[in-house]
Amino acid sequence: MADSAGPDPASDEPGTTLTVDELVLRPWHAADAPALFDACQDPEIARWVTIPQPYRQADADAFIEASRTMWRDGSGAPFAIVDSVTGRLLGAVTRFGPDGHQATFGLWLTPEARGRGVGTRALRLASDWTLATTDAIRLDAFIMVGNEASFRMTERAGFRREGTLRAWDIHHDGVLVDCVVFSRLRSDQ
Repeated sequence: MADSAGPDPASDEPGTTLTVDELVLRPWHAADAPALFDACQDPEIARWVTIPQPYRQADADAFIEASRTMWRDGSGAPFAIVDSVTGRLLGAVTRFGPDGHQATFGLWLTPEARGRGVGTRALRLASDWTLATTDAIRLDAFIMVGNEASFRMTERAGFRREGTLRAWDIHHDGVLVDCVVFSRLRSDQ
């Protein structure tokens, strides 16, 4: 894992950049908005991630600004996952918190990134970094019931399945969804 201490001090760009293999996890940039907009047109992302529907360019712009705010105020660490060779957007992994002893992760991938271990490596990298740089004891992820590929990815990243939370989230059009909770504890290492 390579970890930069953050952006150039002269820059107002908040955040940290992490790398593993051909993957770069970096803060979102305004220039990512078109690729983010394109990615969020994928019906599989909309199926499993609570994003606005339809997803508009203004939603991409707002997401990037909210991500930058999270870095600045310390409420989270939102990363764009990009290919180090092509620069293409492969997905997103976001750490919310830590809040007290706990932090929560969310992740989505573009179609071209699925089935290649991108999500597993990105989630493992971001969670390892979180444990190395914060006092968090518990990391968790909440994944909608039925998203078997994400269940496997999360387990391969070192998280353990704990159980199902009924009506845990509200998806599109106010639909209540059950989520499976996964956790990784500092003591699991």
